[in-house]
Amino acid sequence: MSALKSIKSALLASAIAAAALPVAAPVWAQAAPQLQSFAPLVEAAKPAVVTVVTRQALPDMVPSQFQMPENIPDPFRDFFERFGAPGMPGMPPAPEGRPEERQGLGSGFIIDESGVIVTNNHVVAGAEEITVILDDGSEHEAELVGRDDRVDIAVLRIDAGRDLPTVAWGDSDAVRVGDWAVAIGNPLGLDGTVTAGIVSARGRNINSGPYDDYLQVDAAINRGNSGGPLFDLEGRVIGVNTAILSPSGGNIGLGFAIPSDQAQEIVADLLEDGRIERGWIGVSIQPVSPDIAESLGLEDATGALVAQVTPDSPAAQAGLMPGDVVLGFGDEPVGELRDLTRAVAEAPVGAEAEIRIWRNGAETTLAITPALLDAEMAGTAEVRPAVVEVPQLGLTLGTTEAGVAVAEVLPGAAADEAGLRAGDLILSVNQTEATSPALVAEVVQAAQDDGRGSVLVLVEREGMRRFVTLETGLT
Repeated sequence: MSALKSIKSALLASAIAAAALPVAAPVWAQAAPQLQSFAPLVEAAKPAVVTVVTRQALPDMVPSQFQMPENIPDPFRDFFERFGAPGMPGMPPAPEGRPEERQGLGSGFIIDESGVIVTNNHVVAGAEEITVILDDGSEHEAELVGRDDRVDIAVLRIDAGRDLPTVAWGDSDAVRVGDWAVAIGNPLGLDGTVTAGIVSARGRNINSGPYDDYLQVDAAINRGNSGGPLFDLEGRVIGVNTAILSPSGGNIGLGFAIPSDQAQEIVADLLEDGRIERGWIGVSIQPVSPDIAESLGLEDATGALVAQVTPDSPAAQAGLMPGDVVLGFGDEPVGELRDLTRAVAEAPVGAEAEIRIWRNGAETTLAITPALLDAEMAGTAEVRPAVVEVPQLGLTLGTTEAGVAVAEVLPGAAADEAGLRAGDLILSVNQTEATSPALVAEVVQAAQDDGRGSVLVLVEREGMRRFVTLETGLT
């Protein structure tokens, strides 16, 4: 028994000694910031955050005669037939419409003591009057210096008659996922509201425009926060709060801010001359899917597929063609569409650059000189009666003045699943120009006879072109 007691005593002593040893904390716990309060940041930054109020007159309402809805319930139909309604024969006319005014609310922040304010373009777009309310409650009429609808930035100017508090730009490139972020703004008209969270992701594309590169944050952002600043812990602006994703329209922790590095460059350009200059080469592009990559002999689904080349554009002059895959522009690799749009937009206008492409199973390089971006519009054509069916794809084709067009799409067929619809133009099949509906049918049949399970089709809709792969039904 004494030996057993000795063993137990030794084990107990060892356990006590082990418990007394210091335990190393996890690396993440050791690196955790000792944050006490956001109050000092808010006290310093909040005076430079403003409310932006916009007013826009709406057209007069036009009175019209009452028309009985076809699906109105019988009791209401009997009532109106017996007693009438405004605008019906024998009844007083409908009241004249009265002009209405639309009012908008947003946020902004002062970057220069003279009264230069940054906000979102969508906050002030279409406004006839813009009023800025400072943190002290004073109201000032604002001048629109310039705006950029592609990145959703606008610059305003007010004359407050005194130097105003300001905030400074931060470095959004240095922001890491997991860093703290603080938003100050005017959500739902509640001015000076402060919310905090973390940076959830970088480089987000929410399909709001060709230059999407958002910081995603979980700090509460709601309607009215648009145009307000997103701060780091040093009180520097790392983003411009711009959008949320929500099924209800309210905050669910998915907020998006334009990175400060992107916004700062645009603001500087707008302050210089009120406009933004971007490079343009004149192509419509689409993603390279695995099916498209395989059909073109690419090992990976990467790059930007050229669907359309604008005549007389820099791309046309450089020799780019539909079906080319852009792999690089200048010194920048092109892995996805926005890589190319950003590289071209940032390229100096009028300066020659190299563009790497994939064509006919090999990589080649062309010289191209970006021009100044200038938007263009295109029209549509009416489809004439169908003359040819392509059952492998589920299409009925007709002809238009613009060429071969889709007259009908069989529900559930390959074309339907790919999103084709009546009125789409068929420009080429397997890089063979579609000169007639009959030729399209021949090319599809030839592909099927060769044992190919899909064809690459170039489609145009409302002036925009894209490639789609359609299965031929071969099993």
